[in-house]
Amino acid sequence: MTRYPVIPLNDGHQLPSIGFGTYPLTGEEGAAAVASALRTGYRLIDTAVNYENEEAVGRGLRESGIARGEVTVTTKLPGRDHGYDNTLRSFEGSLERLGLDHIDLYLIHWPNPSVNKYADSWRAMVELRDQGRVGSIGVSNFTEEFLTRLLAETGVFPAVNQVELHPYFPQKSLLEFHREHGIATEAWSPLGKRAAPYNEPVVVEIAAAHGVTPAQVVLRWHLERGVVPLPKSASPERQAENFDVLGFSLERSEIDAITALGRIDGRLFGGDPNTHEEM
Repeated sequence: MTRYPVIPLNDGHQLPSIGFGTYPLTGEEGAAAVASALRTGYRLIDTAVNYENEEAVGRGLRESGIARGEVTVTTKLPGRDHGYDNTLRSFEGSLERLGLDHIDLYLIHWPNPSVNKYADSWRAMVELRDQGRVGSIGVSNFTEEFLTRLLAETGVFPAVNQVELHPYFPQKSLLEFHREHGIATEAWSPLGKRAAPYNEPVVVEIAAAHGVTPAQVVLRWHLERGVVPLPKSASPERQAENFDVLGFSLERSEIDAITALGRIDGRLFGGDPNTHEEM
């Protein structure tokens, strides 16, 4: 079975360099997809309270037959549970639904700046980490400004920031900020969902040159940039295809050509963290 290299985190832990996204997989389909992904070789599973599939993810983990200690399980705090005490209560709910006694990576799902409680939630997450109930703590959809505030108020930078990142929205500036401050970058919607660039001539040409699919080219582009992609698929065949991207590498010119597909605002929807909020 393929063993992916790991990415060191700023807290001493490690993160598999590819993961499996689970939104919007729920119920039996979700559990089966998670079990299949784990058997394929994925060792990083990503869920969230707002995906309404934590139970399915936990069931899929148990049904996979893969030892719990081999899998990095991620879940996320919803906006409605921001605040110190609410975060601690929400964490207990996630543990119960997942059927686990600890969470490997716990993220704030969105900063929700109008609520202005994300720093209070961060303090609670630092406490959970210090108690050993969470392995690593991080955030999702945070900008440089929000990240800097967490450090200023608590002295603790997130280990991970999970953000929208794909060829049409390559996040060059934020990615550089992450590198400078030792924050690992995860990419949600790494293939671009409805706007996947599979028909872009440069992607087609690179795929043909390496004898791989356009999706594999895009995932390899993430890995070459040091980004952890979180592709999602309920299909075992597609899961295997997405996982099989270690057998080739991209030239710097190819990486740059894909990055050049970026648009001024290539977001899939209006997901600007300064304005978009989710409860």
